[in-house]
Amino acid sequence: MNELVQLFQNQYISVVAGGLGGILTAWLTQRVLNRRGIFSYSVTHNRVGITSEDPVFGSVAVTWNGNTISNLFLSTIEMKNESLNDYENVIVRAYTSDTKLMTEQTQLLESPNILEWSEKFRKQLHVEVGNSPTDTQWSIYTGQREYVVPIFNRGQVIRITYLNSAQGSSTPSIWLSATLKGVKLKYRGPQNQILGVPQGQAAFVGVLMGLVILVALALLVSEPWIIATIAMTYGFVAQIPGAYSIKLARRIREAIGG
Repeated sequence: MNELVQLFQNQYISVVAGGLGGILTAWLTQRVLNRRGIFSYSVTHNRVGITSEDPVFGSVAVTWNGNTISNLFLSTIEMKNESLNDYENVIVRAYTSDTKLMTEQTQLLESPNILEWSEKFRKQLHVEVGNSPTDTQWSIYTGQREYVVPIFNRGQVIRITYLNSAQGSSTPSIWLSATLKGVKLKYRGPQNQILGVPQGQAAFVGVLMGLVILVALALLVSEPWIIATIAMTYGFVAQIPGAYSIKLARRIREAIGG
């Protein structure tokens, strides 16, 4: 009995148990939070061209359908269902205050499906045969879009690409909103990825794993230089096991949730 008490009093065992307990608590907390609807989206802008007068290179003009415009961008928006729930009839709205939206391309990734405009948006832009769009309709078309996603499963991603022109600044400004009870939409800026996992997350998990490995080495290896060498080597590649661990956790989460 005394040996068992001494084992639990061992500081190394306490560190390992505390670390594992923290990881388990974080996982359970994330699972509870993910029972709520969480969508996230990111936006990237790529410049296609710009109209300018240069004394060296001369006059450069960007045109769209024969009309000269000050600049031209391709902006791509991706929205992901990060929750453990599947949703139906999700209304997604893209809007801007200082950017002129032109043509678009939409897709539900890993499927042949595109996004359809909502019935409300179709009615707003409906033009009778023989008539021309009104100024109000042009303003709506170039300033916003509204789509309906019939089925948006967990883990799925929708992608929307707009050809557009920034009007009031040097880069476009395009945002998303999602209308669905119990769903929260979060904006996520562009992140560097490693094996499909954000580098920051991979590094954090990799460091936690490294601490557990370090404690195990301290218990099992008596030579400090061996511990230091292994720890330094692991430090250079810590993001890789961290990324694989996150991907494995995602698969387990999806299996439990589905």
